Amino acid sequence: MGITKLADLIRGDAPNSISYKEIGDYTGKVIALDTSIVVNQFRSAVPHLRLSPLLGLFYRTLTFLEHDIKPVFVFDGKPPDQKRAVLERRAQILGRNSSYHSKTVSAQTQEFLRLLKLMGVPCIMASGDGEALCAHLVSTGVVDAVASEDMDTLAFGGTTLLRQLNAKKESEVTEYSLPKLLETLQLTQKEIRGLGPRRALKLIQQHHTIEDVICHVNRKTHPVPLDWKYEAARELFLEVPQVDVPELGWNEVDEEGLMQFLCQEKPIKEQKVRGRMEKFRTALAKRRKEREEAERAGQTRQSRLEEYFPKTRKRQSADAVESSSGKRPKAK
Repeated sequence: MGITKLADLIRGDAPNSISYKEIGDYTGKVIALDTSIVVNQFRSAVPHLRLSPLLGLFYRTLTFLEHDIKPVFVFDGKPPDQKRAVLERRAQILGRNSSYHSKTVSAQTQEFLRLLKLMGVPCIMASGDGEALCAHLVSTGVVDAVASEDMDTLAFGGTTLLRQLNAKKESEVTEYSLPKLLETLQLTQKEIRGLGPRRALKLIQQHHTIEDVICHVNRKTHPVPLDWKYEAARELFLEVPQVDVPELGWNEVDEEGLMQFLCQEKPIKEQKVRGRMEKFRTALAKRRKEREEAERAGQTRQSRLEEYFPKTRKRQSADAVESSSGKRPKAK
């Protein structure tokens, strides 16, 4: 759905909550993606090509994997009523029938699931909104960040949002930190769900709830719509997704399975797919070799440092607790 001008507001009022990075900075990270947003990007870019979303998903996933990024694709379940108008309008723009009322997984979604399975990438079917589940995954530490162009991730409670995490070499990834944002704006997580443009921000900071804003706002200059369903919108962001998250695992790419699917069942040229797979293998091998060399060099430096600065008993105890817990730390 998107929160109007939220990105502009953050750049102006909380720039310290934004950092700029490259795709390579996320090597080894687990990243959740709202599949519907990724697919719609490719549909919008090449609307006349039926296979553009499938091919786009194939290329984008390979880019993540060759950077040793671990993607988790989240699929929408039954969308909330608040998104109905947006989804139907989006379908009309793309010349498709809206699947808002459908209770079954579409044929195209089944193709996406099959493609990602062949690529060894885990997928999760949300019970409701995929963006809400992505935010839940990062806020609970299941993943390190959410990659999305939709700023709603922050309102849903997603602690780390990445925008422009794509295959373009010149693209700069914009990372948003929700904890830093809340600290700078002096808001709580509940209050950010009422966040809008600059005037709305000031009102929320002053009155803390939409109900109190309504009581104090000048209704002559800022009339309140009679049918304003803000309670329903707020509940949409407050509701915790109800889904059993499966154990996440990544496997090697099934190249021959991909050739069967993309080049024999679909009219995609074999040379095109083989060429990209060759590039993928070469890039992945190079990155892994570089990382192994860097790790060896780092271990050498670390062992030398420890000769001069041996661990204190307090630090040894903390390391032992972290090791025994087996928990992976959240992304910073």
